[in-house]
Amino acid sequence: MSRRFFMIAALTGALSVALGAFAAHGLKPRLDPHLLANWETGVRYQFYHVFALMASAWVTERLPDCKAARGAGWLFLAGILLFSGSLYVMALTGQRWLGMITPFGGVAFITGWLLLAAAARKL
Repeated sequence: MSRRFFMIAALTGALSVALGAFAAHGLKPRLDPHLLANWETGVRYQFYHVFALMASAWVTERLPDCKAARGAGWLFLAGILLFSGSLYVMALTGQRWLGMITPFGGVAFITGWLLLAAAARKL
């Protein structure tokens, strides 16, 4: 499990850099500044949670049977997909209703951090 989370973190980190560069060089001249800001928020939160995934990988390596650490990793991934993903799609399509999905990703992030805290108590 720890290897899987570490690999997901590494790939997600690479994707974060690519998406940030795409925004700076490809989207900036084409997007409304508000939509570009949404994209950049998605990239920022995605990149922050690369480190959260790495922490989950580290804890699951140390405590292979820790359900809280595994749950945290999956919630961080779900948060990236829901939070950042909805902001990316909203920026590209202009469909504001997608903003209703974003808070579910935020809840996944928060819950993931709480589970990671619970896992840290077992270290």
